[in-house]
Amino acid sequence: MIVPATCSPGIAAGMAALQMFYNAGTGLWDSANWWNAANALEATIEYSRLTDSLTYRGNIFNTFYQKPRYANFINPWFRDDDGWWAIAWIRAYDLTGEKRYLDQAKLIFWDMTKGWDNVCGGGLYWHKRELNYKNAITNGLLLSVAAKLNLREPEDKRYLEWSQKIWKWYQQSGMINAENLVNDGLDYETCRNNGKTTWTYNQGVLIGGLVDLYRGTNDPKLLQQAEAIADASIVKLARNGILREPCEDNNDCGNDGPQFKGIFMRNLAELYRVSPKLSYREFITRNAESIWANRNQNDQFGLDWAGNVDQADAKRQTSAIDALNAAIALRTTWTGIQPKLSADTTKFNVSVACSGRYDLQFRYASPESAVRYLYVNGKSLVDRQLFPKTGALDQWQTVTVENVWLNAGDNAISVIFNSSKGSQNPLSVGALSIDVSRRLK
Repeated sequence: MIVPATCSPGIAAGMAALQMFYNAGTGLWDSANWWNAANALEATIEYSRLTDSLTYRGNIFNTFYQKPRYANFINPWFRDDDGWWAIAWIRAYDLTGEKRYLDQAKLIFWDMTKGWDNVCGGGLYWHKRELNYKNAITNGLLLSVAAKLNLREPEDKRYLEWSQKIWKWYQQSGMINAENLVNDGLDYETCRNNGKTTWTYNQGVLIGGLVDLYRGTNDPKLLQQAEAIADASIVKLARNGILREPCEDNNDCGNDGPQFKGIFMRNLAELYRVSPKLSYREFITRNAESIWANRNQNDQFGLDWAGNVDQADAKRQTSAIDALNAAIALRTTWTGIQPKLSADTTKFNVSVACSGRYDLQFRYASPESAVRYLYVNGKSLVDRQLFPKTGALDQWQTVTVENVWLNAGDNAISVIFNSSKGSQNPLSVGALSIDVSRRLK
């Protein structure tokens, strides 16, 4: 059964509603502020990646080349705004492979570092002119951008050095409280945790930064800290399993708060990719399904993910799309699908809930290296797929074929001996496992 909230039909409707706010003349989203637009762009990019859709990819080019509100996407007042745009352009680079986007992100990053000084032992100021507040979001974003740039340009050691420098300071700052939640920032007079609101996006951005730094260093302590923050957030920042911003109790989240929860969800999905805890999967899915169930007749989403739509705007829509994207991106594995055998063909019948790209892992045995023709849903996939020798027909190994499109519902995957395609040597294929493709930087 297709679950609309977690498959492309549902999110496509939500994306169409988000696009109604896109202003091609400005390259931004009406009803959204400058930093919100960067998040809307990132949600659009992630949707395009997950679904292989070309529908909204033109937004990337258009937003980049429309004369931006601020030169080089650098806000003259707030450094956290710069971080959102740097991440959006990194994601654009990942999707398109076009280096201009990565270069833009690097330019923004190095401009951000200009705000680092030794007050409170280091850290960035939130405001570029009123130097009186060092907060979680600005420094979490600096960490996230540095760690992402390190993964994409590991030969430039400056990004790793900055990542580790930022994290060392962040750890020592005290902004992570005893409950493993991140408060808003530091008291300027004492340089200590100010005890202010534990916004969901502060948790999410730090989780994402730690995940990327873990990917670049394999330091298990980073992953442990990310998990601690995620575990605490799921328990303490949710009601009945649905994420909730503290400001929702008074229905007073202003212009910024409606954006926050989606940022947490997309970073929780990043954590799930390296730490696939069932609790993360269930939380993401439950929130996505609740968002979808509470949409209005125009497929628009509100501030309260468990209640009626209060109003429609690009901020609320983007935040919800982030959660739906996270649900699609869940690591979903089917292991040990058994074949049906016939003359010269090993056939697997595979049913998936959501259409998308999957990795196929075949468990096989072959005395000598074998070659086979792969056929998926009536179309040729690989003419000459190599299965390296295992030594005997009772000695098993695996081979993986990446990034294969499967349709929602039933799929036929065949391993065929076809001499005209170059097939040769004995081969026994015992099982097939499939997993959501994760061809990510």
